[in-house]
Amino acid sequence: MEHATRTAPAGYEPPPALDPLDDDPAFPLHQRGKIEVRPTIRVRDNDGLALAYTPGVGRVSAAIAADPSLGWRYTWRSNSILIVTDGTAVLGLGDIGPIAALPVMEGKSLLFKEFGGIDCVPICLDTTDVDEIVDTVARIAPAYGGINLEDISAPRCFEIERRLQDRLDIPVFHDDQHGTAVVVTAALRNAARLTGRSVADLRVVISGAGAAGVAIAEMLLAAGVGDLVVCDRGGALHIDRDGLHDVKRDLAARTNSAGLRGTIHDALGGADVLIGVSGGTIPESAVRGMAPRAIVFSLANPIPEIHPDLARAAGAEVVATGRSDFANQINNVLAFPGIFRGALDAGATRVTEGMKLAAAEAIAALVSDELAPDRIVPDPFDPRLAVSVAEAVGRAAVAQGVVRGATRSPS
Repeated sequence: MEHATRTAPAGYEPPPALDPLDDDPAFPLHQRGKIEVRPTIRVRDNDGLALAYTPGVGRVSAAIAADPSLGWRYTWRSNSILIVTDGTAVLGLGDIGPIAALPVMEGKSLLFKEFGGIDCVPICLDTTDVDEIVDTVARIAPAYGGINLEDISAPRCFEIERRLQDRLDIPVFHDDQHGTAVVVTAALRNAARLTGRSVADLRVVISGAGAAGVAIAEMLLAAGVGDLVVCDRGGALHIDRDGLHDVKRDLAARTNSAGLRGTIHDALGGADVLIGVSGGTIPESAVRGMAPRAIVFSLANPIPEIHPDLARAAGAEVVATGRSDFANQINNVLAFPGIFRGALDAGATRVTEGMKLAAAEAIAALVSDELAPDRIVPDPFDPRLAVSVAEAVGRAAVAQGVVRGATRSPS
């Protein structure tokens, strides 16, 4: 059965498959990359050439120079984003560098186009210096309607995103943080409903305080979770713990209201929810110590913190992973195409917490009538998905006044 196909450029014939890597079906699909640039118009004669290029293009450029806002109408900017990485936190592979990161960035570009109809340019930067990344992206940003940061390690990713958003009037979105947080929030809303609870009732433990863990914590606080503990390799974050960087220290001040100390195992005693984004290991005994009807999101890829079968055997009622070969895949593709589609269509200048919550609610609503322990999120190929998310995000952007020309309200 053919799961994915590629369209070759006209006249291109791939070389014969001589590499032993071609025994793996993934490698032939990636030969010569997965994306290309194609024109939206065709030039067939001199009259067309005169309109598409000189002298016609000069009139358009002159008009934009006189009124830069026309760039949103008469260039590709309103439907294009820049995908940026430095290759320091790629999938579960870690710091593999910019060249090895490129297949992932191409894949991300492909998904943006397939699911959101958005044109993307992947940029893999050969630097890990925060100042250099911020300056480079800011200088090329005028050609794009948004910036998607990808696979940049924490804590640098927090500063890069903040500084870029402060400098630019277009959305800057680190998908490893916020895309993950949106889908987790959607899944948790449905898992709570399925197990007879509300989000506000849940005692949640997050294993991992990197980019995803911090963003999930922030979003769950915004969604109304009141009892939340975040753990890293050193155990539970709390305000008296030494050695925390600024982001973790700020998070510790707003979570762990009971002042829990100790390991992830200690924190999970009596907890309703485990959200794993650490790549570590969670033993069965820790899940057995959770509250009845426990919810376990074991999201490390490719090896979950605890195997779904073991989590269920230990008493978890709802289990999700980051993998497509298990039920309930927490996959960012459920969120990012629709979020950027909605932001671009609305003319948003940023993505607010309210816009992300609107996206989570739209995702959750698509399965509200079909909830089951093995179905708490929609299928990525549900044709309603990107449209529903985009509409919700666009409405939230307008309501919060973060669209071009609007007076901005608090996020």
